[in-house]
Amino acid sequence: MTLHFYIARRFLRSFVITALILACIFMLMDMLEQVRKYDATQVGFGELLQLVATNMPEWMYRILPLVVILSTLSMFLGLARSSEMVVTRAAGRSALITLVAPVLTVLAIGLVSLAVFNPLAAATAKQYDLLAAKYAGNTSQILSISTEGLWLRQGNDTGQTVIHAQRSGVTGTQLFDVTFFAFDTDGRPLTRIVATEARLDVGRWALRDAKVWDLTSKNPETRAITHRVYWVASNLTQTQIEDSFGNPSTISIWDLPSFVAQLEQAGFSARAHKVWLQMELATPLFLIAMVLIGAGFTMRHTRFGHTGLMVLMALIFGFGIYFIRNFAQILGENGQIPVMIAAWTPPVAAILMSLGILLHLEDG
Repeated sequence: MTLHFYIARRFLRSFVITALILACIFMLMDMLEQVRKYDATQVGFGELLQLVATNMPEWMYRILPLVVILSTLSMFLGLARSSEMVVTRAAGRSALITLVAPVLTVLAIGLVSLAVFNPLAAATAKQYDLLAAKYAGNTSQILSISTEGLWLRQGNDTGQTVIHAQRSGVTGTQLFDVTFFAFDTDGRPLTRIVATEARLDVGRWALRDAKVWDLTSKNPETRAITHRVYWVASNLTQTQIEDSFGNPSTISIWDLPSFVAQLEQAGFSARAHKVWLQMELATPLFLIAMVLIGAGFTMRHTRFGHTGLMVLMALIFGFGIYFIRNFAQILGENGQIPVMIAAWTPPVAAILMSLGILLHLEDG
C-alpha cells in the first residue's frame, strides 16, 4: 500500500509540474496572438490579460490528455533512471500491479475535471467569446433556445428585429408560429408581425399568412393588415443561425442534457451536442488510456536503450489515438456512426491496445 501511495504522489507531482509548464507556454503564445489580433490603441494590456485569462481554462481542459501522457512519461522515466522500477519488480510487483496507483489517480483527476473543471472551462470559454466579439466590434446575431421556443435577433443600421418561434426546422431557416418585433435605433417598437410560417431566403424572410400591426399608430388593431404572403428584410444566413447555437464546449456538462432536450423540442438537430456529451463522459477512460500508453513504452529499464525512440513512439501512439477520437466525433456528428460508438469506442480500444503493448513488452 505504501508503494502505491508513493507512485501516486510521484504521478501527481509530475502532473502538476507538466500542467504549470504548459500553462506558462500557453499564456505567452496566447498573449502574442491577442496582441497580433487587436489594435493596441483600442484594446489595452489589461483587456488582453483578461482575454488570455478567460481563454486559458478551456485550453488547459482540452489538452488534459497531453498533460497526462507527458506526466506518465516523465514519472516512469524518472523511476527507470533511479532503478526504482528494478526494485519494484524485485519485490514481486508486476507491471499491471504497479499501474494501479497512477490509473486510479488519473481516474480521480478525470472525474474531478469533468465535474468541476468542465463547468469552469465552459463558463470562461463563453465569456471569452463575448469579450472577443466586444473588442472586435462584432455585431453578430444572437439565438437563444428555451422551453418557450427559440428567440432570434437580427439588426442593421435602422434598428433591431426580435424573432420568436414555437418551433423550427432542422437548419433554423424555417420557423413555425413565428412573431417578428421590429424596433428602431432608440428601442421604440415599430411593428409586430405574426405568421404561421417563415422561411429564410436570400436577404429576406418569406412569411405565410402574416398579420402586420403598425405599433406607431394610436390604435394598431384597427390598422392591422393580413397578408397571404409577406416579406421581411434580413441580413441573416443559414450559417450564422447554425453558428449561433454555440459550441458545445461552451455549455457545462451539467447543463448539456437539458440543452439537448430544448434543442430537440425547438425542432433542431442536437446530434453534435449528444456526441459531445458522451465524449465528455468518456474523458476519464481516455485519460486512463493515455497513462497506459505512456507506461507501456517507458516502464523498461534504461539499460535496454532506445529510450528516446520509445518516448517518440508513445507520443505518436497517443496523438494517433487522439486523432482517431476526433475523427470518430466528426463521423458521429454527421450521423455516419451511432453516438455511443463515436464517443466510447476510441478510449476503450486505446485501453485494450495499450494493455496489449504493455503485456507484450513487459511480461511477454
